[in-house]
Amino acid sequence: MTPDLTIGVVGPHDLVERVMLMGHAAAPVPCRLVAAAYRDEQEAADKVTRLGPNVDACLFSSPAPYEIARRAGVLTMPATFVQLGGAALSAAIAQAAIDERIDPRRVSVDVLSRAEIDEAYTDLGLPSEEVHCRDEPGAVGVIAAFHERLIRQGASTGALTCVPGVAERLAAAGLPVVGIRPTSAAIRTALHTAALLGAHHRLEESQLTVVLVEVPTLREPVRRAAPRYWRDELRLSLHRLLVQEANRMNSSVWPIDDHSYLVVASRGSIAAATDGFRVLPFAAKIRDELGLAVEVGVGMGRTTHDAETHARGALGRSQGAKNSQGFAVDREGRALVPAPRMPPNAAGAAKPKGVEVLARLAAKLEGGDTVVDAESAGKMLGVTPRTARRLLRTLVDEGLAWPLPPNRTPAPGRPRQLYRLIVEKLNR
Repeated sequence: MTPDLTIGVVGPHDLVERVMLMGHAAAPVPCRLVAAAYRDEQEAADKVTRLGPNVDACLFSSPAPYEIARRAGVLTMPATFVQLGGAALSAAIAQAAIDERIDPRRVSVDVLSRAEIDEAYTDLGLPSEEVHCRDEPGAVGVIAAFHERLIRQGASTGALTCVPGVAERLAAAGLPVVGIRPTSAAIRTALHTAALLGAHHRLEESQLTVVLVEVPTLREPVRRAAPRYWRDELRLSLHRLLVQEANRMNSSVWPIDDHSYLVVASRGSIAAATDGFRVLPFAAKIRDELGLAVEVGVGMGRTTHDAETHARGALGRSQGAKNSQGFAVDREGRALVPAPRMPPNAAGAAKPKGVEVLARLAAKLEGGDTVVDAESAGKMLGVTPRTARRLLRTLVDEGLAWPLPPNRTPAPGRPRQLYRLIVEKLNR
């Protein structure tokens, strides 16, 4: 059985309570509602952040908090809001007509768009030329000042507001105001929409995804013979790192051949690890830990075969391009958007990593001595001996350094491994 969906309900306390009370009966699929009530619309973004990543969809009480959260960039899940136009606005106009102080043809309205206002007035057979509109979200004080200024200038006879805080402030000032409240039908429709959005999002996030990782250093033959055990140890280190990263995403890793690996995961886990398919997965970690550049292709599909086929297509596309754009392909075979960006400092990935490392070491060499070990190289590069050892192995694989026979000493432990740097290749 599919687990219940989780929908976060964001809005003022009274409206959130109203949505919660009618929620389960209105939703088309089993769902769990989580309340995120606030006192002021400006808290909407913070409330969404506190809901966390376990929410399948967000439902806002009106367009105002939705727009605030959207502009803050915190909506990482599908979201919708309860409509306050149509029947809700018509009910507010009818209520304003009962108030002797208000002429509904000369009022000010917030949050709703001019099109929604004109449509409601047309349906009621009323003119809307003297109805003032402010659809921009803002603080309670700013919106209240908009209405108050128009009323005191005589341009408006009252305010129709979607913001409860504005209604309270204007009423306290003795100004005529009517709150626009959602109808029960609008709440049911919004809950239905939120549930469908959440269900679609969950299905999409669980979509099968295959990641192909290739290492050019292991794929291409080195220019000079290098001890095979260096390459074997590099493969083991790379496999170990990929397994560690894959475990964090609840995915699996298999080596395909001497230079490539296959990772099977869900779309949601890969999207989280790649900033929404903008950053190559695993690339930054492998570069920082092992000093290697990798080529990556991500593919999705209805079956493992389809996903792997799309991943190979994406890999070929990224190999033939000058940058990483288009490294991910959806199950229809289309490149995902937005276009991804390379991880920081990876713009020069086409340049062999070893050349950069060799140049940095050569600049620190003293007295023409070109022999180093992991400890001395680490001090020159400002890294740990362990990282320096991996970088030196990269130099060996790229033909930029030679491993010298280990020094045999009577002391216990592994003998110190020395490398001769081939600095002459920097001038070629």
